[in-house]
Amino acid sequence: MEWLVIALLNGVSFGLLLFLLSAGLTLTLSLMGILNFAHASFYMLGAYAAFSLSQWVGFFPAMIVAPLLVGLFGAWVEAFLRHRAKSKGHVPELLLTFGVAMLVTEGVQLVWGRGPVDYRIPDIFDGVFLSVYGHHFSNYRAFMMAISLSVAVAIWIARYRTRIGLLIQAARTHPDMLACLGHDVPRLLKWVFAGGAALAGLAGVIGGNAFVTEPNMAMAMGNLLFVVVIVGGLGSLIGAFWCALLIGVLQTMAVTVNVSALDVWQQLQAVLGQPAAVSVNAARWLTQPLSNYAPLVPYALLVAVIAWRPHGLWGSERQP
Repeated sequence: MEWLVIALLNGVSFGLLLFLLSAGLTLTLSLMGILNFAHASFYMLGAYAAFSLSQWVGFFPAMIVAPLLVGLFGAWVEAFLRHRAKSKGHVPELLLTFGVAMLVTEGVQLVWGRGPVDYRIPDIFDGVFLSVYGHHFSNYRAFMMAISLSVAVAIWIARYRTRIGLLIQAARTHPDMLACLGHDVPRLLKWVFAGGAALAGLAGVIGGNAFVTEPNMAMAMGNLLFVVVIVGGLGSLIGAFWCALLIGVLQTMAVTVNVSALDVWQQLQAVLGQPAAVSVNAARWLTQPLSNYAPLVPYALLVAVIAWRPHGLWGSERQP
């Protein structure tokens, strides 16, 4: 069972990365009431920007500069595109963000090509942080966990313990009153949107080299991103945190399971003292390793939660 410790740590590190990616979308959703389909594209831009910048200035300066550039791009999208479509209703806003996502994907392929780029983990993180009987937890995974957890704490403090957090919450519930008090609500919305884009960019910086940086990475992570946001509860930051950890651990541990469903079935039947006969068609599916079904875990959880609790595990019945 020593693999369980390392699998749990890898799952937590991946879950925290998912939260770092989903936190920005959750903040903008709770404030603006719209799902931003381009959010995963900001994650991809962060990875590609860090790849290019790290070749010139190194990884650590790129980890600071790349999210800022992505945040500025997000501010431009909010100020000059989304803000103009806002008066037309939510459907044009959704279509706009979908169009931005497509433009970013095509732009990335034009600039960096259609294949993966050689965005590597810095040499300083070579080595093992923890080893348990031949199972290893890398230094870079520990670094990812530390950065993601630090940002999660900073987000919580900023939202619930600072004046800007109070303004953001007031902009969500009483925007007209906030404007009467002299605050520029559209400007506040723009920088919240930019901050969400910067968080996604930071997730791309530290996640792009841990996994793979290629043009389909936005779609791959975007699917998990929306699972986290919906299952956790639309607009719930706490829900996004716990759901990201849950999905990260479940999917990571599912990947490490090498036994087949048929093996589990036969052992169960042996314990019960019953014959373990299965049909030929069923055996064809049951003989596959359970790890082959790992990609289905988040979406099976999504379907189950929506059928049982449509507003999410930590969400409220009131729309954000």
